[in-house]
Amino acid sequence: MAARAAGGGLDERTPESAAELAGELSVAFLHVLERLGPEERAAFLLRQVFDYDYAEVAAQLGKTEAACRQLVHRASERVQQARTRFAVPHGVHRQLLQRFMLAAKSGDRGAIEALLSEDAQLIGDGGGKVPSFAKPLVGPFRIANLYWALYRRLGAQVVYRMALINGEPGLVRYVDGRIESAQAFVTDGERIVAIYAVRNPDKLAGIPPTPGG
Repeated sequence: MAARAAGGGLDERTPESAAELAGELSVAFLHVLERLGPEERAAFLLRQVFDYDYAEVAAQLGKTEAACRQLVHRASERVQQARTRFAVPHGVHRQLLQRFMLAAKSGDRGAIEALLSEDAQLIGDGGGKVPSFAKPLVGPFRIANLYWALYRRLGAQVVYRMALINGEPGLVRYVDGRIESAQAFVTDGERIVAIYAVRNPDKLAGIPPTPGG
């Protein structure tokens, strides 16, 4: 995917906007990118996603071309390894997600926890407009406790619906009849390794605002 201005020069995209573009890619790919170091991630995105040459990457990052080649090489190896790990058929992904949804709907904290990997993390995106987590919530116990606490507090007011999010199976959660979040999941085929809970209202605009919508 090239990212060039009409006049042939560099456009105004930066490593920061490159990270924003990652949100349009698969959720599993985004999870991989977040595990890269900041410079590795920026170099990889500028080179592999925006198609900058190494001289341009070096200018963006303030490094030598040789250093940028090393950054891209290391990042590419890690991305390839992780892509292999997270290459899960949609059917398997969906079945795991259905089990998670049933556990969350019934407030079965133990069942939720059993579906999460030991290093699972939940990342919130409120966009600065609604409350969310400042840092990722890490570990199956803490994540399961969050879903359990919501069930204990609101019970039947919480409704989940299956949906495709960034082309992958995910969940939309409604609270008291209104959309509260869209949740994308990364799985290794056996456990859920990451959950992205998008609460930013700007990013929820294209999703039905009510369970029956």
